[in-house]
Amino acid sequence: MLYRNFQTQAELDSQYNLSELSLNIPAYMNFYATNSAKVREKLRCHLSVPFGPTLVEHLDIFPAAQPQAPILIFIHGGYWMMSSSKDFSFVAQGPVAANVTVVLVNYALCPKVTIEEIVRQNRSAIAWIYHHAENFGADPNCIYVAGHSAGGHLTAMLMATDWENDYGLPDDIIKGGCAISGLFDLMPFPYTWLQPKIQLTWAEVLRNSPIRHIPEKAGSLLVTYGEQETSEFKRQSQDFLAVWKKKGLAGEYLPQPDKNHFTAINGFLDGNSPLCTAILRQIKLYDPTH
Repeated sequence: MLYRNFQTQAELDSQYNLSELSLNIPAYMNFYATNSAKVREKLRCHLSVPFGPTLVEHLDIFPAAQPQAPILIFIHGGYWMMSSSKDFSFVAQGPVAANVTVVLVNYALCPKVTIEEIVRQNRSAIAWIYHHAENFGADPNCIYVAGHSAGGHLTAMLMATDWENDYGLPDDIIKGGCAISGLFDLMPFPYTWLQPKIQLTWAEVLRNSPIRHIPEKAGSLLVTYGEQETSEFKRQSQDFLAVWKKKGLAGEYLPQPDKNHFTAINGFLDGNSPLCTAILRQIKLYDPTH
């Protein structure tokens, strides 16, 4: 066995290689890009704000209209090896309309850097946002994180960070997280088509699998995925949420019955969608009578 009951790379790739699922991926990417361009034109934004020393370490900030707004940080997916924050600007539309400031993190990609370095860059982004939030009219004491696919993995890693001892920041700096179609156990990936790009060592797998690093205390966790996803994507989320809750941490599952891996984040466009509603409720802004 390579991983669980999988005996061959082909079996694993059929679960994790999205290009094998007969989905029109270019159409989804075009949907993201088109709507992201519209949102950048429509909303006030500060683009490519540096948070680290390299050019790729930057943020796209979409401030809410009212001051001292909560912050929702979004981390994009792309299997740690593709896409950028600009591809996902559209996620700001629903939350900003509900007076939430949205910050998208851009980070370096594999194989130029390791997944471990990507984790570090995203942690650095959280620290920068905390220290500079008031400069863009947001509340540093009300930070939430959401991420899709590889971004779901990074969301979980951020929630497991020892902020107080490693960064000198409040240990509850992240009040809650939403992991969308996330990847929480990296063990299968050295056996897949991804390995030449992400070049994982086994030590990195162990250090960077969130399911192996459930924190003693953490903010609330929202886990969601499209019901049309592969059984392995579903299991990864289900297993992670089960272990999270077994530790006594607050966790909730949001079903998305008509969604696949790529449409599971489309709800960000509509503040009244089940996805946005759940996240806003988590941020304690949602008014069910509205």
